[in-house]
Amino acid sequence: MNTQEYEKRMQWYTEARFGMFIHWGVYSLIGRGEWVRSTEQISIEDYQPYADAFHPSAFDAKQLAQTAKNAGMRYAVFTAKHHDGFCLFDSRLTDYTSMHTCGRDFVREYLDAFHEAGLKAGLYYSLLDWHHPDYPHYGDRHHPMRADPAYRNRKHDFENYLQYMHGQIEELCRNYGPLDLLWTDFSYDDLRADAWHGEELVKMIRRYQPDIILNNRLEASGEGFGSLLEAEPKITSGDFVSPEQIIPPKGIRNALGEPVPWEACITMNNHWGYAEDDHYFKSSTMCIRKLVECVSKGGNMLLNIGPDGEGRIPPESERILDEIGDWMKRNSASVYGCGYCPIDKPEYGRITAKENRLYYHVLEPMIGGIPLTGIRREDIGSIRLLYDGRSLPVSDTWITGNYPDLVFTDLGEDPDLPDPCDTVIEVTLKKRKFSE
Repeated sequence: MNTQEYEKRMQWYTEARFGMFIHWGVYSLIGRGEWVRSTEQISIEDYQPYADAFHPSAFDAKQLAQTAKNAGMRYAVFTAKHHDGFCLFDSRLTDYTSMHTCGRDFVREYLDAFHEAGLKAGLYYSLLDWHHPDYPHYGDRHHPMRADPAYRNRKHDFENYLQYMHGQIEELCRNYGPLDLLWTDFSYDDLRADAWHGEELVKMIRRYQPDIILNNRLEASGEGFGSLLEAEPKITSGDFVSPEQIIPPKGIRNALGEPVPWEACITMNNHWGYAEDDHYFKSSTMCIRKLVECVSKGGNMLLNIGPDGEGRIPPESERILDEIGDWMKRNSASVYGCGYCPIDKPEYGRITAKENRLYYHVLEPMIGGIPLTGIRREDIGSIRLLYDGRSLPVSDTWITGNYPDLVFTDLGEDPDLPDPCDTVIEVTLKKRKFSE
């Protein structure tokens, strides 16, 4: 791995910290999640009417980009093709596309809108394909026809499928201008890097898109990490690790103990794709605090939305994103460009760090002042509250005097926090730097 090239292409990504995942496709019409073909073992024939009916009238890429931007997100990842094999882009290799059903290239609409809004834009592409005749059917762990005896003796030309898959990724890399990120998904059982002809694939991708960022799922899935954690990563390692539906307890480091870029992809409710009956949405407070947790451990957060079959964002998602955006307008300095801080997590919250600034995230009220753990009084240049920008004092009272090794600050007479979700205190240090 060329370290200089790697750090250059990763610079925007580790600065951004917060992105939007967009799971959307034919399965959204059914409204029971993106895995519905597999979980309900729906045949191609029974799934086809949904593909034929995919004529979304409400999908508005510009509005979606503005929603992401208002929420404080700096990048997005959009499902160009999910496991069902249906493509939301114009492909010469199949007519199983949105161009064929409704004459719209949603990938182009998305990329144009997000780049126009000043956001980085990436694509998700499934390595699995339950529609292609040469992708393994019977006995595969995930295929909808895995248990159908009619497929028991059917022969598959997997090399033919690989040519198709490589060809489609080449189309995405050559036909849509600069791509900021490619999120391939996923490897399992014997279908891992070598089986995908991964080295050949990565070389082709980087030939057409030299600055693109790749995830680690040519080698792993959400349940693995891949060779990026080894002292000498393979060419198929990708650029970041992609833990799914979990935030690593202590961040992620490689075999040399060095921090490795990672991104926790997280749903708003319990599904990636639109699920009509799933109203178990995480609150905006939870999403904000989990974003801060990711950043404090040196990672990114990719928060998912699942538009419905017409392309509308669920109202719960809209509300949550609006509330996140309100917090980010005041406190984004504690997220963008910030990362891991070696100071132990305080009992009241978390700490993010950037150069000579520390951001103490206070998640619960304190009595007797707020201890600014891990620093000395003589290190401090200034203290301010991000909520309204006002300066805060170092607290010198008989109450705090019993703890001479700690520095305290005081928010004032009101015992409640100005922001009950997350009140952020910015401490600018005179010289000392904490960021890695």
